[in-house]
Amino acid sequence: MAINRPAVLITGAARRIGAILARSFGAAGWHVVIHHGFSHAEADALAAELPSAEVVQCDLTDGDAAEAMVEALAERLPDWRVLVSNAAVFNEDRADRIDPAVFAEAMAVNAATPVRMAQAFLRSASASGGRRVIQFTDMKVANPNPDFFSYTMAKNALAASVRTLAMAQDDPRDRVYALAPGAMLPSHDQRDEEHLLSGRMNLLGRITEPEELADAALWLAEGWLASGQTLFIDSGQHLMTQPRDVLYLARGLT
Repeated sequence: MAINRPAVLITGAARRIGAILARSFGAAGWHVVIHHGFSHAEADALAAELPSAEVVQCDLTDGDAAEAMVEALAERLPDWRVLVSNAAVFNEDRADRIDPAVFAEAMAVNAATPVRMAQAFLRSASASGGRRVIQFTDMKVANPNPDFFSYTMAKNALAASVRTLAMAQDDPRDRVYALAPGAMLPSHDQRDEEHLLSGRMNLLGRITEPEELADAALWLAEGWLASGQTLFIDSGQHLMTQPRDVLYLARGLT
């Protein structure tokens, strides 16, 4: 397949926010590599919608396989400019007792594998004008609570990697960023009426739309911002102090 567009790989792009990101990059003229773990039908259907797209599959609990996937893409994509690590697992455990299986999966998918993919991308991809890594963290890195404990630990580990990995780049055109979303779509086992409450638990009292996150990702991909920085797309939620995840705060009001 001859590709005459800049390329972006988006992990977890078959569904939810990842699919919105893929459509936004596609509409902006990018060749979109849609990664999925097990959403074969959704990924193929999305690729068929976009002007230029392809599908790759990888279980992100396997860091070796994810790194190999990046290296294989780098060999054949002539202008691979951006890696967006959007995929994540979000399973409950609490601060009083870690669930070992939840912890291991969260640290692999939400921290270790995105970092290994970023390292492989920065080593091997060719791009005109430099390469950009966009790691999805979470507003919880600034506004923590004890819920989803392993998830929060992993996102903090990923956040720590952004600035340090940025510092390690010799070429100033290569940049590493973080996007930190707040409550945006219904999550975990949340009911619609709970989401309508929890999504507004921010300083602006509004639901932050996923399209705002896609706009921010496109701006980081194409705009000018010093490497190592984080953008919070959360209507000010990270500036608050919330004792529990908003999922449970809203549940207590319904």
